[in-house]
Amino acid sequence: MFDFLKKKKKVEVIAPFPGAVMPISEVPDPVFSQKMVGDGFAVRPEGTVVECRAPVDGELSMIFPTGHAFGIKMENGFEVLVHLGLDTVELDGKGFEVLLKQGDTVKQGDIVIKMDTELIKAAGKDTITPVVFTNKDLVKNLTLDCSKGAKAACEVELN
Repeated sequence: MFDFLKKKKKVEVIAPFPGAVMPISEVPDPVFSQKMVGDGFAVRPEGTVVECRAPVDGELSMIFPTGHAFGIKMENGFEVLVHLGLDTVELDGKGFEVLLKQGDTVKQGDIVIKMDTELIKAAGKDTITPVVFTNKDLVKNLTLDCSKGAKAACEVELN
């Protein structure tokens, strides 16, 4: 009845864990840096085992069985993909502990997956984590905040 109230025009997206936030164009993988999957940002995690948190409220629309990526769909249709590390699908789940399941409702900040950054680095993989807005047609503008300790890593203005 009041669907227009759900259609937020701005979405604050938090970094999934503490670390250096950077533009997605700096990710050393052309699939992400050339925005083939969508626009967004990336985070280089700090710590040995990091708790990867939901960057927005919504439903876990997918969690890869290997634990290397998950997607969240918000009520307004905006979708966010969190890809933990680069080429980490090749680890077949090693280094990831999945705590929730597809279909679960999450609030921004809920822990979804734990990632062992030391194990991932030891396997020769990069821990940089792209946070991608996959339905780029909804994105009108995004403002990235790369300052340490920022409340929101990115503010997205929707069409």
